[in-house]
Amino acid sequence: MDPAILHTISSIIFGALIAIATTIAIENLRRPRIGLKLHPSVDMHYEDGRPAKEARFLSLELYNEPLPRWARWMSRQAALQCYGTVTFHHLDGQNVFGRAMPVRWSGSIEPVPLQGFVGDKPMVIFDHSRYVSSPREDVYPGEAVRFDIAARFDHEDECYGWCNQNYISIPIWRNPEWRLGNKILLVKITMISSGEKCTGIYRLINDVPQKDFRLEPALPRDAVRD
Repeated sequence: MDPAILHTISSIIFGALIAIATTIAIENLRRPRIGLKLHPSVDMHYEDGRPAKEARFLSLELYNEPLPRWARWMSRQAALQCYGTVTFHHLDGQNVFGRAMPVRWSGSIEPVPLQGFVGDKPMVIFDHSRYVSSPREDVYPGEAVRFDIAARFDHEDECYGWCNQNYISIPIWRNPEWRLGNKILLVKITMISSGEKCTGIYRLINDVPQKDFRLEPALPRDAVRD
């Protein structure tokens, strides 16, 4: 074959490979990059006859990293349809409940029972699908969405895992199915988006007064068993 033709064919193939590699690299760069970070504890005070007068909520944030500065002429994709689970573990790693708690997004609507009338008789409607999981969230580049882990009320010793099920538990808010006691536990969070997944382990500190009830980063030796 003529060397000039061979050189031309080689150049075309090489150029095509470079174009494909560049496209793959750009698409990989633009994919969502989700992660977890601690959110400051949230203290609430209620005066309207709710199930507690004082509450402290422990939360984390799911964030989607922005692109590096040099690449911001492009746009990173949003992390779509995000959802997650929380598992609670003893310090030896054993799962406390043997199951996972669905994440509740802090800004989502409280799933309180619907009230209505049949004729002139009042009735309460429970939509159980609203208590199984929270609505899914989209997290855009450079933004974060907060979700709850646990709550403690009225300076009681015990705390509770916090999810939509707590709105219909007996007693309300203090869900016995997610009672965590007065101790230090490990918390594992698994968050999933479209094609992306991240996990994190934290320490839940509850052998302290309510004002010191908190989440902390896990220690290097901390590990959990599913």
